[in-house]
Amino acid sequence: MRVGEAVGLPGIDGQSGSMMAQSELRILALVTDAFGGNGGIAQYNRDFLSALARCDRVGSVIVLPRFSARSVGTLPTAVQQLCPVEGRLAYSLTALWTAITYQPIDLVFCGHLFIAPLAAVIARVLNVPLWVQVHGIEAWRELSALQRQSVESATIITSVSRYTRRRLLQCIGTDPARVKVLPNTVGPQYRPGPKPGYLIDRQAAGGKKVLMTVSRLSSLERYKGHDRVIRTLSRILLRHPDTIYLVVGDGDDRPRLESLAVECGVAEEVQFTSLVPQEELPDYFRLADVFVMPSSGEGFGIVFLEAMATGLRVIAGSQDGSRDALCDGALGTLVDPENCEQLASAILAALDNPARTGDRTSRFKPDLFADELNALCQRFSAQKDGLRTAPALLQRGEIAVSVADVFHSVRTYIRTCLR
Repeated sequence: MRVGEAVGLPGIDGQSGSMMAQSELRILALVTDAFGGNGGIAQYNRDFLSALARCDRVGSVIVLPRFSARSVGTLPTAVQQLCPVEGRLAYSLTALWTAITYQPIDLVFCGHLFIAPLAAVIARVLNVPLWVQVHGIEAWRELSALQRQSVESATIITSVSRYTRRRLLQCIGTDPARVKVLPNTVGPQYRPGPKPGYLIDRQAAGGKKVLMTVSRLSSLERYKGHDRVIRTLSRILLRHPDTIYLVVGDGDDRPRLESLAVECGVAEEVQFTSLVPQEELPDYFRLADVFVMPSSGEGFGIVFLEAMATGLRVIAGSQDGSRDALCDGALGTLVDPENCEQLASAILAALDNPARTGDRTSRFKPDLFADELNALCQRFSAQKDGLRTAPALLQRGEIAVSVADVFHSVRTYIRTCLR
């Protein structure tokens, strides 16, 4: 029986460091979800980790997720994703055990601010650099002392947008030069095309103009703006009575939105699709005429890129990271999400001229994303020997920090930060 199994952790088949060329980086990635996950952060992590594994001198990427909603599928070469571990204590212990088993680790990547305290402990124990990724609202609020210290200990911090970067720098005492913007990317499966016949039939969209929003319907994410669109819809129908509003996604806030549609007298025009298969999502964008998500809390909004890549006219909020996705309004229409008049006018203008605009996402393509990521990775590979200034973990008497310090930090992390 392996040691990890003996203490109740998932079995982990470690790999000997002697099998990997010393010039190649081995990276431990601690993420909420990635391959097999749903939502924008999971998609960002998939794009990030896939590109990371292709970077010069990156030998392997070991991914430990907390969640996985569906089959992982075929992983990119050099990426190994371990089984998800949802419990706070179990995830923390598994992360520590993974760091031990997969020695040598040259870099710890933290895919979410809430995991930063744990990632910082592991990076400190291994005496290796920490890379922290931030997305949106989790980085806009006042951080706990432990979260702030953990993020400040990072060698590099990447943010999906200028807005999130600016908000984060207001909360931490870090050299701004260490906080880089690495925006979302969009894959080639999102491209212009005709409205799919099978979805026209499924959604009874024949002869209709289709407004669409794609996102989770979470009571914790009401800032997405579905309710704003529903409240505006009766005015839209006066000029465009053949309009339907397609809400793609699901979650615990759906009953409230369904009740709101009834209250506003537009229940027949609002269609809730629930979750749709990932492979059908590009076709749903092709079915729509206008994509609208007047959010007030987006870190970036990968769905805006997916919509623009398929040629849709896009309407977004002007008060958050959506500005980056729409390039400050150059690629779509920005509205004050709290201004119903602005929202209605923008929707009407888009429906008045719903002609496809072609793919407008050239600056967000995977090749450019990979080039940016590779440039960031070069600094780690070039300084690998200098950054690893202490022996690896588990050399008796030579651990970078005390065992008591490790377990104190992990205990504090479990109690205060992991959600």
